[in-house]
Amino acid sequence: MKTKILAILSVLLTSLFLASCLTTATNAGSVGADRKQILLVSEAEMEQSAKESYAEVLEEAAKAGTLNKNAATVKRVQNIADKLIAQTGTFRSDAPGWNWQVNVISDKTVNAWCMPGGKIVVYTGIIDTLKLTDGELAAVMGHEIAHALKEHSRERASQAALQNIGVAVASSAFKLKKDGTELLSLAAEYTIALPFSRKHETEADHMGTELMARAGYDPNEAVNVWKKMAALSTSQPPEILSTHPSHETRIKDLQSTAKTVYPLYEAAKK
Repeated sequence: MKTKILAILSVLLTSLFLASCLTTATNAGSVGADRKQILLVSEAEMEQSAKESYAEVLEEAAKAGTLNKNAATVKRVQNIADKLIAQTGTFRSDAPGWNWQVNVISDKTVNAWCMPGGKIVVYTGIIDTLKLTDGELAAVMGHEIAHALKEHSRERASQAALQNIGVAVASSAFKLKKDGTELLSLAAEYTIALPFSRKHETEADHMGTELMARAGYDPNEAVNVWKKMAALSTSQPPEILSTHPSHETRIKDLQSTAKTVYPLYEAAKK
């Protein structure tokens, strides 16, 4: 009987604990980005991890001679970033005041990312391979910025805490008691190394498309990016086996989102 009571109390306490961790990192905007999330890992810890991981990435690129090599490309990327960052207050009032950093790495990697707190890297590979227009580049960067605004990395780290160490110790296991190596890997692992879920990718698509529209870029250019990505891909696993939406699903969803936020683009042009 005592064991049963303890088990019931444990379930109740766990439920209360999880309920206390439910929050939304962002305002809804026009795309409804106010989904509740479980965020056990502290925001401060993720940002500290991002700061250290980002510095390491930049240091390695600088040593390799690939950091911000082309002044014109760097200026182009930073100008687009500035316009997008100016619109981040739509989703988070604190975001325009983040310590945003934007850097370009000359590498064939077809990628870009944004760590927690606004630490952005764009690889020249994605610009050159896809021959991105400014609007298409804004779509890519807006998508990555959305991951940071919605704290997807922090959410994933929190989910890992629940899975790997259990609810009872999740709230304490990620305090700033880790050694430097563990702390350093936290943001890098959940921003760069591991793929985001379908839910996160779709959410970032929606928020990123709204950001670009508000910044004065035609949201239909977000659709163009994934048409180019689809043409680039020689093969793709079935959607049910992939962590990302299929190209077809993504394009169709972005077409709908572009229609929703198009009035914001028209207003920005005036």
